[in-house]
Amino acid sequence: MSSFPLRFERDGDVALIVFDNPARMNPLSVDFQQGLRELLERVRNDRTLRALVLTGEGRGFCVGADLTSMKPTPDDPRTLGERTAENMHALSNRLIQELHELPVPVVSAVNGACAGAGVGVALAADVVLAARSAYFYLPFLPKLGIVPDLGSTWFMQRLAGRGRALGLALLGDRLSAEQAVQWGVAWACVDDDALRAEALAIAQRLAKLPAHATLEARRAFDAAASNTLVQQLHYEAERQRELLNKPSFMQGVRAFLEKRDPRFD
Repeated sequence: MSSFPLRFERDGDVALIVFDNPARMNPLSVDFQQGLRELLERVRNDRTLRALVLTGEGRGFCVGADLTSMKPTPDDPRTLGERTAENMHALSNRLIQELHELPVPVVSAVNGACAGAGVGVALAADVVLAARSAYFYLPFLPKLGIVPDLGSTWFMQRLAGRGRALGLALLGDRLSAEQAVQWGVAWACVDDDALRAEALAIAQRLAKLPAHATLEARRAFDAAASNTLVQQLHYEAERQRELLNKPSFMQGVRAFLEKRDPRFD
């Protein structure tokens, strides 16, 4: 993995992936995306890992697309738009899907700038923790005349609401860490020098969850976003039909009766 601008670290049963191109504030180059997908596969296949933290080295979490590589190539008959869209389908979009569907909980520890497509990467996590210096920035429309991508529109609208998300996209204002918490985009805001330790502490808490908890929670809230109340009540009852028969439920009941924290397999 040394050829990719990423570092993989481990803290017990928590994996840490560090975006490691600080001189350029961690752009989403092809190498970066390929390397991140490989590391996500490593986390997915390692049953001893129970949570993941994503963070950036230096002054930025991720500044989005590597614009220096986005130019026409004389030997490619495709337009820049055709080539970019095909690359997104084949690589970038799969990266976001794989991150959002990872079977372990994911914490984004957002340091400094989180801009462009980097917003989609950050918000694909389950818990977003922001340093006080962090900000979220969608320059696509006002600066480039293109739409926000890599899921930025999907995540931001669901977290902040359509009015705020559309305003950010049209006006290109920076959303500060403090305001991101107020809007529901981030879970919490912490001092810069405490970011990584706090992210790891949250990840350690998440690592103690039952193995299936993250996927179940994501699916339940995704269903709630489109279901009527009656449909969601039915969904919840049907999930309990299966989940109450899992060993984790009785482990939790025993822990409750014994007045201790549960320890899940």
